[in-house]
Amino acid sequence: MKRAAKRREPDPINRQLGERLRRLRASRRWSLDELATTSGVSRSMLSEIERNKANPTLMVAYRIAHAFSMSLGELVESPGTTPGIQTVRSHERGQILRSDKQHHVRTLSPLNLDKNIEFYEIALPAGGELRSQPHVEGTRELMVVSRGVVRIESGADSETLEAGDSAAFRADVAHAIVNAGKADAVVYLVDIYR
Repeated sequence: MKRAAKRREPDPINRQLGERLRRLRASRRWSLDELATTSGVSRSMLSEIERNKANPTLMVAYRIAHAFSMSLGELVESPGTTPGIQTVRSHERGQILRSDKQHHVRTLSPLNLDKNIEFYEIALPAGGELRSQPHVEGTRELMVVSRGVVRIESGADSETLEAGDSAAFRADVAHAIVNAGKADAVVYLVDIYR
């Protein structure tokens, strides 16, 4: 006499991923076909994940996360497992990215995040500058001047900004932020990677 196979209970992680995928898709008003086209994951696999019938590979989960402009961690994160607020304290030495006579760069983004946006505070003494090689194609930088006068150089273009001014510029070409004044300058910069 054959014994009936035990029915396995759905894995809580897969169940959570299926529910999260369904909610994300609904919030964008995407059909399974639209998500399949955007993610490169087949419609049938997406349907099975949502119904908790499939255990997706890491690459499949990554493609789904990328389609929603999220990190893999954000896609599989359980609500309440990470704090809603992540604080960066001004005295944390690990947040200092670079510091020399030309500039002092401190990241204001939590370092443990897998992200496509970074936030910086840049201090430039008189005569100081921060020169950067091109970033990944499509990268843009947004900057606001908090104190002083700076000149932005992006490729062949340049613009001078004063305290309170802001600008957006290409960062996928050689670019620079130069203190164009006689006093120290402080700017806040956001890198957006695409």
